[in-house]
Amino acid sequence: MQDDSGKEAPRSPAVTTATAAQVVYVTATFPYFVLIVLIIRGATLEGSLQGVAFYLTPDWGRLANAQVWNDAASQIFYSLGIGVGGLLSMASYNKFDNNVIRDTLVITTGNCCTSFFAGFAIFSILGHMAWKKGVPVGEVADTGPGLAFVAYPEALALLPGSVFWSIMFFLMLFMLGIDTLFGNMEGITTAVLDEFPQLRANALHKSMFLGALCFRLLPDGSPGGIYWFTLIDSFSTSFGLIIITLFMCIGISFFYGVNQFCQDILDMICHCPPWCGKVLLYFKACWVFCTPFLLLFILTYIFIEMYNTSLHYGSYVYPRWGKALGVCIGATCCLQILIWAIVAVSKETGTLKEKSIRPLNSWRVNNTNVATRAQESLEAERVEAPFTVTLTDMDFTAMTWEVGSEA
Repeated sequence: MQDDSGKEAPRSPAVTTATAAQVVYVTATFPYFVLIVLIIRGATLEGSLQGVAFYLTPDWGRLANAQVWNDAASQIFYSLGIGVGGLLSMASYNKFDNNVIRDTLVITTGNCCTSFFAGFAIFSILGHMAWKKGVPVGEVADTGPGLAFVAYPEALALLPGSVFWSIMFFLMLFMLGIDTLFGNMEGITTAVLDEFPQLRANALHKSMFLGALCFRLLPDGSPGGIYWFTLIDSFSTSFGLIIITLFMCIGISFFYGVNQFCQDILDMICHCPPWCGKVLLYFKACWVFCTPFLLLFILTYIFIEMYNTSLHYGSYVYPRWGKALGVCIGATCCLQILIWAIVAVSKETGTLKEKSIRPLNSWRVNNTNVATRAQESLEAERVEAPFTVTLTDMDFTAMTWEVGSEA
């Protein structure tokens, strides 16, 4: 298989793409089944309407809270996989002329609709929990990991047949974890194998790399793992990913050129439906204006909140050195932009400006091949006649008369 740049797309060391697709058929559909069952069960409980009302009623005053913007950005970045590389790695297995605009609309719309749909399953049961305790829904609804691993399991424990519902819920979380692991591992392994292609030929080296990566995650399974998770989640998935995405957006829109980028997309799609061009205009406005300013706004809010408040999980307040460690983790992610930009530029030829803003040589070769195949297709449909035929109006009149006489 080839990626969008024309090179051979690397296969995942852990599982092939075909095998992963077969597993995803189960892991991606089972959570929807569980959500539907939980929504139906939650709708039959006392107090569920209060929970749904709490879920759907906006609190506009909380928009002034920086933590709300931080949580919203972290959630959408995490759920869509923005800035991580998983989507880019998965997309590298597509054909060069795949309709990326259609895929973008399907992924983003499906993700947001699923998140909205899942909210009814969560808050209907939390509403029942609040009704049973005689407290407002806001007092039982937790934030972050506490919602999935503390508040919601506690609410399930109050239901008749709580063991069954708990098994279904945590089995759903397990399935979602597998899906997330596919995307994250694919992004990591593809990036490493692209930079060190010699690892592809040695299965032992690939296995050792994956083993070392997973071994690093063992502390997260310890009693103090939730504190490490909160530390990393609060910094690397907040300002770290936002800075990475901001640089990506600015680099494409203002250095490479948003018009050239849109033209590259149209060249890849080849046969572009009219609606794709209209959607691309909306994307262009987002890339140039909306997204950079919104990311800068959220980033400013995050830095203000980070400076003025302490990091905590539950009642535990992180020491200053712990907060400094989190900042270093986020800064390390951002430092990769400069390092790998220098590496990528050093591999190209031409002036510094040309190497910095023009596409890779592999992209130009692949794009030329697509144009050549399209031209060859048109040439194949052309029929060369060994003589010239000139028709007049009399010929068409006679032809009509002959057809009419035969009828």
